[in-house]
Order: sequence, then structure tokens, then C-alpha cells
Amino acid sequence: MTEFPSENQETFNGWSRKIYLELPVPSEEDHISDQERILRELGKEYGEVRFSLKALRKLHPLCRDTQWKVTVFLVWNGREWELTDVEPGNTTNRHFGFCADLGSTTIAAELVDMNTGKVLCQKTGFNHQIQFGEDILTRIFYGKDSREKTEEIRKAVVESFLELFEKIREETGIRPEECGALVIAGNTTMIHFLLGLDAFCVFSSPYAVRTLKPDCYRAEELGFPLQGYVYCCPGQENYLGGDILSGILATGIHRGEKIAVFLDIGTNGELVIGNKEFLVSGAGAAGPALEGGVVKTGMRAEKGAVDRVLIEEGEVKVHVIGETVPKGICGSGIVDLLAQMFLNGWMDMRGKLVKEASVHIREKQGEPAAEYAPGLYFYQSDIDEFLKTKAAAGTMVEYMMHEMGLTMSDIEEFYVAGAFGTHISKEAGVTVGLYPDIPRDRIILPGNTSLQGAERILLHREEKETLEELLEKMTYIQFGAVDNFLHLMAAAQAVPHTDYSRYPSVVEELKRRGRL
Repeated sequence: MTEFPSENQETFNGWSRKIYLELPVPSEEDHISDQERILRELGKEYGEVRFSLKALRKLHPLCRDTQWKVTVFLVWNGREWELTDVEPGNTTNRHFGFCADLGSTTIAAELVDMNTGKVLCQKTGFNHQIQFGEDILTRIFYGKDSREKTEEIRKAVVESFLELFEKIREETGIRPEECGALVIAGNTTMIHFLLGLDAFCVFSSPYAVRTLKPDCYRAEELGFPLQGYVYCCPGQENYLGGDILSGILATGIHRGEKIAVFLDIGTNGELVIGNKEFLVSGAGAAGPALEGGVVKTGMRAEKGAVDRVLIEEGEVKVHVIGETVPKGICGSGIVDLLAQMFLNGWMDMRGKLVKEASVHIREKQGEPAAEYAPGLYFYQSDIDEFLKTKAAAGTMVEYMMHEMGLTMSDIEEFYVAGAFGTHISKEAGVTVGLYPDIPRDRIILPGNTSLQGAERILLHREEKETLEELLEKMTYIQFGAVDNFLHLMAAAQAVPHTDYSRYPSVVEELKRRGRL
């Protein structure tokens, strides 16, 4: 029995194996069955292996035609190895797997070479669930108590994946049928939808969801054309799902000495604080303002979106994705715009637009609004919505730090996860009070940690146990149940905060500009 991935194979313990076998040809002295002949060889290293019917049907005449020189495909089903396919000759150099971040708006998928760990292709696409509602809650109500509608939502997710698989095939020539595993990280609602489960329990009291630790499921059972199984990262609570656990795995917070904060801001805000000694997690409603979801001219970070803003000598200068005519503003542009308006006196610390500060501020649709591009306005109501979102995120961090007897100066690493965090300017984030005023090198924007963690799990199967250990170790706080949370939020709705002493670098910049 010979394995031929690469010299570095020992560093990977993935969810599948491709093993080249040169087996003794049957004889009168050695006439055990074809199936046993293969299992006898595999048993030396893999113990009991389950043999699929598909593979069994391929043994004849394949084994005899190749003089018993074949490659077997093993996949892990969560408990044991299963032989899913037999191929002629040595095909161990073609060994692939998929991992994915299942988001409510977009899905990101990677094709990974299981021999080398190299990402061969990454594609993103819209989650087709959007047709049932832009926001998750609308989708939840659409599928409530209806198996037919829940199945519609499930099929929409699968179609989204199949589109990405096809794009990857077009670019690489590698079909999904050649892959043995798919590891998916997503929030609790997204995993419910993927599995065809009614997700109303995620939103409604007593929040006893259908599952937080889904098993491994046959890919074909879910509608995926893969050889083996789909593994979904487990979650901790209704609002703290597998995407966050996967992110913790990616950043390595659970293995480090430093006290770290992991923050993921979306419609919900999810937070984990700790290190290898302790982990405290929490989640609560944040609001879609940071995703451009409730802003009148808000949009996703795509062609035509304003993603950078600078105000110089009373004029607004913007950068537009795709270098085209601006159509709206995305999350990073929103944070930039508010930071610049505050620093230039167009907006006061309460977040109220100052009409006399600029000719760009005028009355529109019955409320003050700032024109940031020709014909495009950011309204007072947009600002108010943003401040609620940023206050929720900041208050989550503040409350948990206080509960643990820690201060902001104790934070050695502050991770802001997701595409949103990646694109926001650190300075702008601090200026508006979205991030704490700590040394900027401690603010880390690692990108899509949900996908990064899923990739690690795909290549290191033992991380499944790590996730389960993390769940046992974590203490969870439901912010909605905290009595004084709204009071704390009120203080955090100011820009950057009602307590200026928390933001010394912002105070210095205001002084430099003659605004204090």
C-alpha cells in the first residue's frame, strides 16, 4: 500500500484519503473475495473500513483489467473510514476537497488540494435565499411551519453551491465528483436552512433550536455531487453559530497567551473574549446598518459603491469600486463618511448633522442629509441607525470586559472578522467609536475567518474535536438578557463615546483641527 500525495502529507489529516494499492493477484492459494483483498491491505493501517455499494460494483472488471493496481478513495463519515470509489492505476495526485463559508448574503467556497493544502480556486456568489427575503428574519417567517417552503429555501442554498462548483470546474477542470468532503461554516440559521430544518426556533423563545451539533451527512443526501460527506461546524447558541467557532479556530485565540477579542459585526454582533485559559462568548442584535442594509442609498461592496471618503477644504472626495459613477455607499464608505463629517464639524458628538457647517448639508425628504456624491445623500435617520449598530457592538465588548474585570488596555489582540472588517479603515473605525482606541497594530483585520477555519478543519480532521472542546470551555452571555444593556448602549451612541477619555487619539486629532 502506497500513498503518494506530497512530501508534506504528514502535516495533513484531512477528511479523505487516496491510496494506491498494488495487490497480489488472486490464486487458488489466496482466493479471498475482491472486497476482502482490498480491506485486508487497508486494515493494516485503517482498521475496519466500510465498503460502499458503488465501489463494490466497480471492482469487476476494473481490478482484473489493471492487474490489481488501483487507487481507492476513503472518506471519513464522522466515525469511520468509508471506501467510496476505486480508480484504475495511481490517481493519488488528484485529491481534492471543498470548504465554504455559508453567509446569509454571499457564499464563499474554496477548492483545496488535499495533498499539498494549496487553495486551487476560490469563488463567491450570492446566496439564492435572498429571493425569500433580503434579511434572515423574513426568510425565517417565510419557511415557518411549512415543509414545502423550507424545502424551497434549502434547494436555493444547494443551487448557490452548485453554481460555485461549476465556476470552479470551469476555471480548474476539476469536477465536484472528484472531491471527498465539504466542510461548511455558517451561522445557526444558515445551517438550519441548509439541512432543511424550520429555523423559527432560532428567533423565538425559548430558543431551543433543532440542532447545534449536526452530524456528518452524505453529500448526495443534501444534493451535492461529491464522493463523500458534508460536515457543518457546530454552534454554541441560537445567535452564536459555527461561523464564529470556525473563526476562533482560524485566529488561534484558544491557543494563545494574549487576551484577545474576536468581533464579527452583521445583523447580529458575535463576540468572543479570552485566550487558552478562558473563553467568554456572547451575541446580540446589532442591526444591518453596517452592511448598508437600512441606509437609503446603501448597497453592498460591489461596482458603483462608494468605499472610501475624504473631506478636504469643505469638499467630499470619494473612491468608487470599479472606478465608475457612484450608485450608493457600502459599509467601509459609511464609516469613512461619518468619521470625516465628525472630524470636520459637519456632525456633532450626538451624531446630529450641523446644517450651517457645510453647503453639502441640506433638508431632503423632511430631514437633514449630507450629499457625499452628486445626487446621493446620507440622511440623519441613516446616521441614527448606524450609531445604534456601532453602540451595540461597542457595548458588547465593554460589558464583557467589565464582567471579567478587564479594561481596554488589557486587550492585546482585537480581531474584526469578515469582509466588512477587512475593508474598514482602522482610523475611521476608532474615530466613530466602532473600535476601541488602542494601538493600531493590535487591531487585526484577518478577513473571512469563517472560511479560513473551514479550510483548516478540512485539512486537519482532528480540529473537529477541538471545536467540541471549545464548546465545552466557553461561557456564553445572551446580551438581550442583560438588565442594563440598553443603558450602556445609550452612552455608546455618542461619537466616539460620551466619555471622551476613552478615545485620547480622537481628542488629539480634534484639538489639532481646532475643534476642541
